[in-house]
Amino acid sequence: MDASFSYAEQTVEALAQRLAEVEPDSLQLIDVREPAEAEIVSLDHFELLPLSQSQQWSGQILERFSPEKETWVLCHHGMRSAQMCQWLTSQGFSSVNNISGGIDAYARRINSELALY
Repeated sequence: MDASFSYAEQTVEALAQRLAEVEPDSLQLIDVREPAEAEIVSLDHFELLPLSQSQQWSGQILERFSPEKETWVLCHHGMRSAQMCQWLTSQGFSSVNNISGGIDAYARRINSELALY
């Protein structure tokens, strides 16, 4: 993989600010957790693409999402989303953001009403 591909590490505070600034539809929001995890807790407007099922959706990624559009990727703590961010940049995506700390940090620091697991 070309080392020049990169993505940004973003805090959950940066995500909350971005969601407050723009219409969520202007962003591509991807959750790479498992369906069972998303049943426990999820954030509005995030599309579930479980990393473990990548063989099922990876072939259509350029049809479902625009490589030029601002993209934010979420998982439980930020590790699986980092893998997804690396992969997206290798596919030509240019504005990719990994949400550090994932939905766990979001629930702890942004919205305490969200479930923890």
